[in-house]
Amino acid sequence: MTYQTRQNFDLQIHALGQNVVRLGAVVEEMLAKAMRSMLTQDGALAREVVHMDDVADQLDLDIESQCVRLLALQQPLSKDLRIIATIIKIIADLERVGDYSVDIAKTGERMIGTPFFEPTLPVKEIGEKALQIVHDTVRAFADRDLNLARRICIEDDDVVDDLHDQLFIDALNLMQERPETVPQAVRFLLISRYLERIADHCTNIAERISYMETGHFEELKVKEEDKERNGN
Repeated sequence: MTYQTRQNFDLQIHALGQNVVRLGAVVEEMLAKAMRSMLTQDGALAREVVHMDDVADQLDLDIESQCVRLLALQQPLSKDLRIIATIIKIIADLERVGDYSVDIAKTGERMIGTPFFEPTLPVKEIGEKALQIVHDTVRAFADRDLNLARRICIEDDDVVDDLHDQLFIDALNLMQERPETVPQAVRFLLISRYLERIADHCTNIAERISYMETGHFEELKVKEEDKERNGN
């Protein structure tokens, strides 16, 4: 590969990464708006999230096409090949984050016109944590920050899991004590589950970032859980 060809290829790889960050910013905005539309019962904002999914899907398709074109025309090796292959995986997870954001918006839309019961379940807290995880995941990719990627896998995802488990218990107790809350509590449980899955997809991305930079794939979350079970 000549110097000029290498320089041009590096520019294309950089542009590819920038488009991934752009997709990340879109799905982060979708999640923020989905949560806000649900909490404020804003139907117009919920529908905006649904329309934004078309933007995310088109970006996903464009990035995948870029990857395929680079693989076909440049035949990259070593780390270049690893970056492109990893990006294909990452955008699939980001696209799913967008899909779950749409699910949250649509579920929230079904509760419009019905006052939230008291005490409300901690869905807002879970949403805020999930949104921070999405933001940090995109930043970890943009900065190639392995420490941040590891923290997402080992610490942040567990916080969302714990909050979801607590919400599940609280919701069951509430539904048993006040049967009239069942329809709304079930929808809050659905939204919490969507947020938990968003955090899981971010964990996938964080592990891929580690692989992209090191060449070694590690299931970071599993490894940490194994260490805890072994008392290390």
